[in-house]
Amino acid sequence: MKNILVSLFVGMLIHLSAFAQVDEQRHGNRFEQLGNLLRSPNVYRTASGAPGHQYWQQKADYEIEVELNDENQSIQGKEKVTYYNESPDPLDYLWVQLDQNERDKDSETPKMSSNSIQPKMSLGQLQRILWHDMELGLKIYSVTDSRGNEIPTTVNRTMMRLDLDEPLLPGERFEFHIEWSFSIHDRMSFIGGRPGYEYFEGDGNYLYTMAEWFPRMAVYSDFEGWQNKQFVGRGEFALVFGDYEVSITVPADHMVGATGVLQNPGDVLNAKELERWELAKTTFDAPVIIRTQAEAEKLEKGKSEEKKTWIFHAENVRDFAWTSSRKFIWDAMAVSLGGKEVMAMSYYAKEANPLWEQYSTRVVAHTLKSYSARTFDYPYPVAISVEATNGMEYPMICFNYGRPDTDGTYSEAIKYGMISVIIHEVGHNFFPMIVNSDERQWTWMDEGLNTFMQFLAEQEWEREYPSRRGPAHKIAPYMRSEKHLLEPIMTNSENIIQFGPNAYAKPATALNILRETVMGRELFDYSFKKYAQRWMFKHPTPADLFRTMEDASAVDLDWFWRGWFYGTEPVDIAIQDVTWYKIDSKKPAEVKADEREAYEREENYISRTRNARDIPETVVEKDPEAADFYNRYDRFRVGPEDEKAYQDFLSSLSGEERAMLESGLNFYEVNFENIGGLVMPIILEFQYQDGSSEVERIPAQIWRMDEYQVSKVFAKEKEVVRIVLDPYRETADIDENNNYWPRQFQPSKFELFKQRAPARGTSSGPNPMKKEK
Repeated sequence: MKNILVSLFVGMLIHLSAFAQVDEQRHGNRFEQLGNLLRSPNVYRTASGAPGHQYWQQKADYEIEVELNDENQSIQGKEKVTYYNESPDPLDYLWVQLDQNERDKDSETPKMSSNSIQPKMSLGQLQRILWHDMELGLKIYSVTDSRGNEIPTTVNRTMMRLDLDEPLLPGERFEFHIEWSFSIHDRMSFIGGRPGYEYFEGDGNYLYTMAEWFPRMAVYSDFEGWQNKQFVGRGEFALVFGDYEVSITVPADHMVGATGVLQNPGDVLNAKELERWELAKTTFDAPVIIRTQAEAEKLEKGKSEEKKTWIFHAENVRDFAWTSSRKFIWDAMAVSLGGKEVMAMSYYAKEANPLWEQYSTRVVAHTLKSYSARTFDYPYPVAISVEATNGMEYPMICFNYGRPDTDGTYSEAIKYGMISVIIHEVGHNFFPMIVNSDERQWTWMDEGLNTFMQFLAEQEWEREYPSRRGPAHKIAPYMRSEKHLLEPIMTNSENIIQFGPNAYAKPATALNILRETVMGRELFDYSFKKYAQRWMFKHPTPADLFRTMEDASAVDLDWFWRGWFYGTEPVDIAIQDVTWYKIDSKKPAEVKADEREAYEREENYISRTRNARDIPETVVEKDPEAADFYNRYDRFRVGPEDEKAYQDFLSSLSGEERAMLESGLNFYEVNFENIGGLVMPIILEFQYQDGSSEVERIPAQIWRMDEYQVSKVFAKEKEVVRIVLDPYRETADIDENNNYWPRQFQPSKFELFKQRAPARGTSSGPNPMKKEK
């Protein structure tokens, strides 16, 4: 045994020497700390990922009066804004967002989009090329201070600068007033977008989803200054928390839903609706229908010329949205969260039934419970889902997709699509409505985190729920894309080619991999909840997330952030080869048997094979006794001297050495190649001869010294018949054909079709008169 160990040690020295030479060429920076890729910690944001002791953020309170004109589809409003400078900086000017200007006839959005003429084009495609000449966008009538004096302004597309007479000093506040109006656009048209109206030709009514509808403050922060990057449609919003008092005047037969709590239900609801509303507040098991389908259908047939004003109050929200229509059915139920009741509600037209009545509010309630368990108890008093044939989120209210066919039937795809989008949009209350990241710069911080949470909520809603995003293997097709079609997750939203996979699916997958494979559920869940609770009602950056996840778990994840969020390399780890070793037992019979096998293998050539069929005739004729010896001779016979040497060897071993010698262990040296470049843990399933199996997990740090090739030896009591890499498809490996030993090939299907014979007098080849592409 000692001789064996010496030989093994010498062999290891040779191997390590070769490894050192490879190391110089293959040791990269995938495991280096992020360093200057992250902003330096300071008094506002700590190295642990928590808000610093001097953390600050601005505040803006709004008082708004708005009136909806249902005849010409427009709104007119006025607002008072009180802006609080909580920063340590004097401000010479303020920036206000005018998001409706993105739809103006002079918008930069269509000019930024490349286009071309195709052989077949729809009217909508042509309209997008031609754009429009409608009078859309905000019309600003006045901007004045609290004394009525005009404030000098400069409008730059979707941003308006207010130039102050005197700097707004730290700790001071500034009050100003804006009067404005705009024409509401048809969001079902080629202009699209999240807000707008839908017209129902069958009954001549409109359904309004009013968002991005008033001038609102831009964010001024410690890490960016003013976030005044233009709104061109995809990059969403960076917004300031504040309190809202909003009065919405609409036709008297309209139903209104909005951010916040209705302040005057007695003025806008009839007696039956008030009674049902009070019942809903104490009903936790099923929604109470407050305005029924029959009642809504009756209202559809006439248009009231009277008006009602709905008043809503919301505290500590970053935005305000609302919806209005005489078509609305309204239902609600109470949800108990953190010792208080939250009202889950839905607004939908008859065109959405029976699907919405059956599912929507129940899904809202489920989402609040699921997200609250993993972050913080939902702090707002209401959560609303509105059927509006699209998907977009705002505080306490969201507009969602999912309409059945005209006969009321629907497919499984429509049902699950509706449930998923409601979970997703309601979930946005947590990210970014409360954990208030900058959507204009880092779309993934709200969409990616929320898509991850959506996946967990979907799986809790129903076993084997058909989730589109979340499981690791579902991102593989995107990561398999050509390099010029890929950008890092940390790319600004306007610069991303494949927006959905990049901003939604890949970060959601990364978080799921962290939870299931890299960190484990317990460490991940604690750290993720810590991030959410640290940054609720604040403005986090990616560095705050990255640092918190490491700080709260004691897991170094810089390699993971670097690869998944700052890079575009895919995961493709392959089993190169496997070598099976056993300890030389030194038993004479086994030694001779091995020597015989080696000899037979070495000397197995054609002449010897044929000669072994019989003894040469010359030998038999000349010397029969020699022929008999020829038959009986065995060069691999075990002799007395072999037995003695073996016993001497055994007596020289310690008890531990003899136990190892007699263990019968099988050693499997597995060589791996990192073809894709993205380092990941190595997960192996060993399948044994007796039909059993086990899984071993090797951390990603095995790639630290050589990021392209590593080997690992596994000692097994049983004989292995098959090794599978990533057996549960948890690393997003883009090529699973090289994940098996022995190699297992997966067939790719091709289609066999019946070829049509060419007509007589024609050629089956290309037309020489036709231009080939």
